[in-house]
Amino acid sequence: MSRDPGRGLTAGAFTSLLSRLGPDAERAGFAYEHLRRALVSFFAWRGAATPEECADETLDRLAVRLAEGVVVEDVARFAHGIARMVLREHWRRPDARGVPVAALTSTTLISEDDPDEGALADCLDRCLGELAAESRALILEYYAGEGRARIEARKRMARELGVSESALRSRLQRVRDEVERCIGRCLAAQIDEKTHRGV
Repeated sequence: MSRDPGRGLTAGAFTSLLSRLGPDAERAGFAYEHLRRALVSFFAWRGAATPEECADETLDRLAVRLAEGVVVEDVARFAHGIARMVLREHWRRPDARGVPVAALTSTTLISEDDPDEGALADCLDRCLGELAAESRALILEYYAGEGRARIEARKRMARELGVSESALRSRLQRVRDEVERCIGRCLAAQIDEKTHRGV
């Protein structure tokens, strides 16, 4: 794991973040990469045009806040709170919206009236993490971009995979169904756990 501090992020702030993520460099690095993957998934699922940049911006802000001495009990949850603010700022850019994968899945997976964004983000990260690397890359790339650029990108994907566009859509549908079923099971399990705890 390596990171070149930038955009106002100091080496000291980055060190503060790593110290909160693990007791030694190896475990802190692993935790950092895991958190970054979760944030990239969070932004990609919600249709951000540049999910990796948004994830890095979130981690930069998190590091600065920790260096400032802000008391944070749950670093991952605090990071997702920052991520939601970064996402709102990102959406204000006229060219920022891609096509959110979440919009293409069942709307019954999570209540629109009272969505538990933390639970959805956790389940999304877990389910994408369970996919084979090829399938995960496929679904994220397939829904990236917009308009003509997205259409051309999908044609290119089909050519690179050596399949027809209809075959690519069928393959994508199977991956999407797998992710949707996994998220449904994950959210149901969380609801059951809360029920048993009396939450």
